[in-house]
Amino acid sequence: MIDDLKILIPEFPERNDVSENVFQNWISSVGSYQLAAGYSFLFWPPFVQFEQYVFLASNFAEENLREWERGTGNNRQAIEAVINHIHLVDLHMDDPDPSEAQLRHLGRVLRETFEAKLGRDFPDLKFEVVFNDEPDLYHEDYEVTFWQTD
Repeated sequence: MIDDLKILIPEFPERNDVSENVFQNWISSVGSYQLAAGYSFLFWPPFVQFEQYVFLASNFAEENLREWERGTGNNRQAIEAVINHIHLVDLHMDDPDPSEAQLRHLGRVLRETFEAKLGRDFPDLKFEVVFNDEPDLYHEDYEVTFWQTD
């Protein structure tokens, strides 16, 4: 785990003990409550159910939805997939060079948290949550999205 940690967080202090307190101590010295609050909306996002659709609340606008309905012939899965997608490189515009390892790790975590939150918020619906977890993609191609399968 130490080797993975050095790849994911190169500035993390050298430690032999990777206990929970070590992460908490590091975060407390470099982070902020404002940043933590912002990340909470990323890792446990609010969703909105509108008509037959489910969207990330932050990505939903009715006018945009209506344009995609016209453009896709009302294909609900295609519409949800495009409106709900998040390009991971867009999360930190001022950090122009994330590593592939960082993007893939973040994408895996987001896929799992979206699956858990969608299951909790919409227990009667079924979703496909997708992260293209392949090596050697362009950084812009690492994205997470979801749509209903029924």
